[in-house]
Amino acid sequence: MRNLSILGSTGSIGQSALAVVARHPHRFNVRILAAANNVTLLAQQVAIFNPEMVVVFTREKALELKMLMPDTASVEILWGEEGYLVAASHDMVDTVLLAMVGAAGLMPALAAIDAKKQVALANKETLVMAGDIVMARAAEKQVTIYPVDSEHSAIFQCLEGNRKRDLRKIFLTASGGPFREVPLGKFSGLTPRDALSHPTWDMGAKISIDSATLMNKALEIIEAVHLFKLSPDQVEVVVHPQSIVHSMVGFSDGTVMAQMGLPDMKAAISYALSWPERLDLGLDFPDFPDLTGLFFEAPDRKRFPSIDFAFKALEAGGTLPGVMNAANEVAVDAFLNHRIGFLDIFHIIETTMEAHGVVSSPGVLDIVAADLWARQRAEVMINSGMQIRSGGG
Repeated sequence: MRNLSILGSTGSIGQSALAVVARHPHRFNVRILAAANNVTLLAQQVAIFNPEMVVVFTREKALELKMLMPDTASVEILWGEEGYLVAASHDMVDTVLLAMVGAAGLMPALAAIDAKKQVALANKETLVMAGDIVMARAAEKQVTIYPVDSEHSAIFQCLEGNRKRDLRKIFLTASGGPFREVPLGKFSGLTPRDALSHPTWDMGAKISIDSATLMNKALEIIEAVHLFKLSPDQVEVVVHPQSIVHSMVGFSDGTVMAQMGLPDMKAAISYALSWPERLDLGLDFPDFPDLTGLFFEAPDRKRFPSIDFAFKALEAGGTLPGVMNAANEVAVDAFLNHRIGFLDIFHIIETTMEAHGVVSSPGVLDIVAADLWARQRAEVMINSGMQIRSGGG
């Protein structure tokens, strides 16, 4: 029986994880649930899974949640950053699913590692911001980080039973997002509604926009380098619109192993939570005879420069990957709120990265400071309207 703390339980990953738990109640016990603001859904989850503790983002949300669940007075309600740290490190749990979105996942991840919890990592920003620190801390505490992203789970699975020294390259697959075939000349007119219509995956708003810009793949490049101890030139991105091949590993003898399945995150989540066992999830196999083919192409870096941003960030190292991530988070939020246009996302990220004075061997406080600097600088650009190429939406 795994005792779970799920941070980000109301997001798409958290909901899928709870669906896995509901299918295998004899395998998992949900002890702690944490969410940011969706207290209505969180209250429903509490009623179903009976955790001992719940955490929300603010005191106001904690009071609102308490009003929604008057019959569960025994449930302890915490809030704020301290609450998330408790949720990540509490003695009652042995496994922590980090499904929060964005930079907010870093400190809970470190808290979980320090407490020697099994970590199922869906929060890619943790390794983007502080990959060297996180992986070194995990090695020191003898904590294994199990990847939840479908691409990194695929690589993890392909490497099992193989010698790491035989790995030559990994191939991260990308669906290409909703704008894969949209000409660059039409990008300035794209809206949040357009970008949220992902062709194959059901994801939250922020990740959907990241998929549309290929920033999601940029973050995954950096995550993979840290997670699997790779050099940047060992990572290649290939666009695969069908999303059947979740990623591939190339070995020294020229052979390639691929992990395949229908686009459903429950498979990767359950493997991270139940490794080394595989749970029956009731999922179908791809209908191979019905497939017209598996299509792959190189990403168009002129239309989607996010991948180049990732390799630039890796080359500089230090605080630059975190700055890239922070600028992206601010830009995506502004786009979703119709404050900037789609092309402005790229411009804000690039300009912020170019203006940053990189700290080469940062500590956690340096990373947090760089994150804050990047957010403030990106916000100033958005508020002033200066140097924004296509204007607000």
